Amino acid sequence: MTQRSPEEKHVDRLIVAAHKRFVKAMDGRLEGMSPEMKETYFSILSKLVTKLETAEKGLREVAQEMMTEAMSEVLQVMQG
Repeated sequence: MTQRSPEEKHVDRLIVAAHKRFVKAMDGRLEGMSPEMKETYFSILSKLVTKLETAEKGLREVAQEMMTEAMSEVLQVMQG
């Protein structure tokens, strides 16, 4: 296993902190979301997590697939 540089470790810590902030922010928003918005959010989030759990897929491939698959749902949210 290769050793990570101090810069890499710092970025890792920043990512972990951002993940925690994201979870806290979404926890705070759930109660105010409509059932339809919750379904859309869950659908997009579930797709993303499933793809990220597939270790064989690189992040670029995950991002490309998500752009394609989630775009219609995102557009629907934007149109209200």
